[in-house]
Amino acid sequence: MPAEAYLWFKSLHIIGVVVWFAGLFYLVRLFIYHVESNDLDEPIQSAFKSQYVLMEKRLANIITTPGMVLTVLMASGLLIIQPSWLGQRWMQFKLLFVAGLLIYHFFCYRIMSQLESDECNWSGRQLRALNELPTLLLVIVVLLVVFKNQFPTSAASWLIVSLVIFMAASIQFYARWRRLRKENSEIM
Repeated sequence: MPAEAYLWFKSLHIIGVVVWFAGLFYLVRLFIYHVESNDLDEPIQSAFKSQYVLMEKRLANIITTPGMVLTVLMASGLLIIQPSWLGQRWMQFKLLFVAGLLIYHFFCYRIMSQLESDECNWSGRQLRALNELPTLLLVIVVLLVVFKNQFPTSAASWLIVSLVIFMAASIQFYARWRRLRKENSEIM
């Protein structure tokens, strides 16, 4: 195989990852809006729900799933070029987390189907928590790819991890504060 094939596979793999994650992040955000449209009065509620079903299907089928397919195909090409990676611990863990992402991806289709048939029991809050999972998996996978078998375990590394957790918690607390403030203003 030509040497530049590796660079093509790698470039297209990265592009696929970006597209896939953009779709995953936005898809669950649409689920949140979809569920929260239950609080609207008719006929607005029906109009919003119909629009969300359309947007979810288009996003999943035109952007998210093709991004996933491109990611997996290009990763397969990279592993064909570099089969020795399969014997390395970092790659084994990466593939385990990617398997988790694939399960998450197809689980999103299940939620999408439930939303379309108006049988979804997830709350907006639960979906917000679910929306954090791909971010966590993305961070882990990127760290595994960058550090490979020299995964950092120093105090500085744990400080960075703590900062990331703090940022994620801050976002959650801010969202909760906004929600409570909105609820209090509606009561008054």
